Amino acid sequence: MPLQQGSARARQRTVLLVGIAVLLAALVLAVVLASLLTHGRHEVSPKMLKWKDRGTTKNLQEVILGRCYNYITAQHPELGDKDCLKIWESLKDAFIYKNPCNITPEDYQPLMELASHPIPCNKSLFWSKTNDLVHRYTKSNQNFLTLEDTLLGYMADRVSWCGDPSAPGINYESCPKRNECESNPGSVFWKMASKMFAEAACGVVQVMLNGSVEAGAFRSSSIFGSIEIFNLDPDKVTEVHIWLMQNIGGPQSESCSGQSIQRLISILEERNFKIICEDNYRPVQLLQCVHNPDHTDCRLCTNSS
Repeated sequence: MPLQQGSARARQRTVLLVGIAVLLAALVLAVVLASLLTHGRHEVSPKMLKWKDRGTTKNLQEVILGRCYNYITAQHPELGDKDCLKIWESLKDAFIYKNPCNITPEDYQPLMELASHPIPCNKSLFWSKTNDLVHRYTKSNQNFLTLEDTLLGYMADRVSWCGDPSAPGINYESCPKRNECESNPGSVFWKMASKMFAEAACGVVQVMLNGSVEAGAFRSSSIFGSIEIFNLDPDKVTEVHIWLMQNIGGPQSESCSGQSIQRLISILEERNFKIICEDNYRPVQLLQCVHNPDHTDCRLCTNSS
């Protein structure tokens, strides 16, 4: 009898040990699987990728809010009814905790509606490859507005942002460039803002292009060439004035009779716009000469006055 009891206890002990072993094996397997799955998620998580562009601007909220309040109080008090807090929240909601390669126009639609405002006729000034010059000009001449002189453009100019699916939802290390993925937060934002700016234009509109660019002043792949000219409304816009500016001292890569400018003129004529093209529009050239007063180009400019 004791022998049978001992044998039964041994069997129970064996079953118990086997059960514990199976349980431990299951736990180990679960941990390994969880580790593999987590590792897999990290491999495809945007945060683990090192994007090529700079990360989200530090203190982005304070920068956006500060610019918004400055714009609607100091610069354009007629827009004082704009809600800067709501504008910031709508911008944040457009990208926070989102994959920075999956941003859609719908993400930004609330922001566009909150921040939009009328653009006076004859004031719209478009540009390509003339960033520094065109904004020096609008600062000295209040008769013209670039996209960066509107509320949307003023808030977003020279800042960057992108999200990440994992906490804290914002990537401060790096953000994707356009050539890494088309639907990144910056590209989608500027395309939408540019489209809206073009749609709002009326009367005479201006475009400042760079005649010293070797590849040609007009590029079909630019924001102006791919979005803005196709969203100008022929029923609202009476004329398009092209200012083709060359750097003081050259090179003079293209004039109004150049190949890329003629291509631009053809596109505009097909859309029933009247076009005037002017090489080295004098008011802008005078601004260039402020930095180069002794250059031959500037002496000629001065002597002709």
